[in-house]
Amino acid sequence: MAGHSADEPLISLTDVSVITDGRKILGPISWRIEPRHHWVVLGPNGSGKSTLMAVASLGRHPSTGRVDVLGHELGRVDLRTLRARIGVSSAALADQLRGRLTAAEVVMCGRHAALEPWWHTYDRADAERASALLAQVGLPDHDDRTLGTLSSGERQRTLLARTLMAEPDVVLLDEPTAGLDLGGREALVTALDAVAAAGGPATVFVTHHVEDIPPATTHLLALAGGRALAAGPVDDVLSAELLGEMFGLDIELGRRHGRWSARAR
Repeated sequence: MAGHSADEPLISLTDVSVITDGRKILGPISWRIEPRHHWVVLGPNGSGKSTLMAVASLGRHPSTGRVDVLGHELGRVDLRTLRARIGVSSAALADQLRGRLTAAEVVMCGRHAALEPWWHTYDRADAERASALLAQVGLPDHDDRTLGTLSSGERQRTLLARTLMAEPDVVLLDEPTAGLDLGGREALVTALDAVAAAGGPATVFVTHHVEDIPPATTHLLALAGGRALAAGPVDDVLSAELLGEMFGLDIELGRRHGRWSARAR
C-alpha cells in the first residue's frame, strides 16, 4: 500500500451523513484532520460525537458521503492495514481488556491492536517501548501493576500509552475523561500535552466540557444535533456565543493559563 503524502489530510470527511432507522443522527459534515493538528470535538450529549468517531476510526460506514483515511478512500482499501495506523481509545475498548493484564501488557498489545499478549510475540524492545510510553504519560514504575488495580485516571493514561505503541499517524480519544475525578482529568490533560510536546501524532479528543480542553489543542469542532456548528483554530472558534448555541444557555467563558472554563450566567 502506498504511503500517505505529507500534503494530504490524515482523515477527510466529505458531506458525510449517518442515518439510523430513518433518522439522520449525523451530518452532513465535512471535516479534515491535518498532520500536527490537535483537535477537540466538543458538544452536548447526543450531538453525534461518538458516531463521528466511529466513522473516522473506520468502525462504521457513513450512509452518504465520502471518507478518505491516510490517502485511501473508505470502501476501496483493506481496512485492516489502515486501522493499524489509527490509535483509538474508548470506553468500549477498556471494557474488553482483562483486569489481570499488567499495564505493560496492555500497552504492548497496542502494537497489533490486540486484546491479549499471547496472540503475538513481543521482544525486549517492545517491553522497553511500553515502559517508556507509560513513563511519558506519567506512569513510571507502573509496568507490573494490573489493569484492575489502577484508578480510572491511571487506566485512561495506560490506554493513551497503548494507542501510541504502534506509532500511529493519528490518535482518536472518545471521551477519555468521562467518569474521572479532578485529579484523573488533570493528569490525563497533562499527559496529552506531553504527547504533543514530544512531537507525537495528530490527536482528536472528544468531550462535552471546555474544562477538559488541553492547552496543546490547536483546533475545535463544535457539534450539536448531529451537525457542525463551527470548525477551525480553537482560539478563533471557541466563544461564549458558540457555547450558548450548543448548550442552549447564556454562557460566560473564561481562560486562564491556557485552560478554558465555562458557566451559566
